[in-house]
Amino acid sequence: MSPSLSVLDMRMNEFEGTIPSNISSRSLTTLNLQFNHLRGNIPSSLAECVNLKVLDLGNNNLNASFPSWLGVLPNLKVLSLRSNRFHGKILLSTTSSFSKLQILDLSRNQFIGTLPPMLFQSFSSMMEIDQTSKAANYMGDDQYYKDSTTLVNKGIETELVRILTIWTTIDLSSNNFEVNIPNSVGNLRSLRQLNFSNNRLTGEIPISFENLSVLESLDISSNQLTGTIPKQLTTLHFLSKLNLTHNHLTGRIPVGTQFQTFESDSYIDNDGLCGIPLSETCEGDKDHVVDYAHDSDFFDGFGWRCVLIGYGVGTVLGLWIGFLMIQTETPEWLIIMIESVGYKIVMKLDKKNKISKRT
Repeated sequence: MSPSLSVLDMRMNEFEGTIPSNISSRSLTTLNLQFNHLRGNIPSSLAECVNLKVLDLGNNNLNASFPSWLGVLPNLKVLSLRSNRFHGKILLSTTSSFSKLQILDLSRNQFIGTLPPMLFQSFSSMMEIDQTSKAANYMGDDQYYKDSTTLVNKGIETELVRILTIWTTIDLSSNNFEVNIPNSVGNLRSLRQLNFSNNRLTGEIPISFENLSVLESLDISSNQLTGTIPKQLTTLHFLSKLNLTHNHLTGRIPVGTQFQTFESDSYIDNDGLCGIPLSETCEGDKDHVVDYAHDSDFFDGFGWRCVLIGYGVGTVLGLWIGFLMIQTETPEWLIIMIESVGYKIVMKLDKKNKISKRT
């Protein structure tokens, strides 16, 4: 290889065979061979590419164990091995591995065993809370080339034609990982996307997830998780995609912030979840709560007079309820009733608004 070569992008071709064992260059920063028909191992000569930042070997037929030795690369930021035939356990010898990594995609392989806590403890770059305050630049130093990759973004396979330097994601979906989710995942405070779906994970959702303050997408569906949904997850103000389906979760769905925006398809096929937005009520809820939101006549005939009357009555009623809350402890049944009716009214209005826009 030319000693001055910095980018080798040969993706989306029909290359077959193995990756040449003599690929080595200290100037190489990007190696992208995704969407070919390559097989075999990853050549150990890549360990000499000390300036390598992006390694994308996704969507091939590579068949090997996890290349933990890539952790010695001091500048590696993107590692994608998705949709291959990698197998075995993920074993690391030191927490100093992969310290600069920001994107890790091992999805759709055949990895087994537990999710090693040491793996997540090594991602120093994802622990930097000030990562999100950095300027929105793109990976790739050359003015004519910007690094890109393909990954699942909020449930949709997406090609990132440019990779923001602040983008962070971990996708270990569609493997055979088992046992608990390590608490150390909660230390990755600048993580934006997390996908552990379609594995065999057990145990409860870690409360430490509350530390993922900029998390935008969380998918832990199709596992064997148990317990309740931690109330601490309601503090994740940037969470816009949540998928907890096909587990064994129980208890009341937390209410607050972003959880108000998630519909029932975020929770289906669990053993005992209840509460908004599901139709199942939780034990202890006030019986015989009037379901005004299902009364189609309730929303008919809204005009300015009705709105003004509603404001007046609502103000008086609000002051009265506020007085009761100050004087006594707030009855739980009252909170549940207000949340239930309010949620259903908002959803009904939103549905009518969409219908009116289409017509």
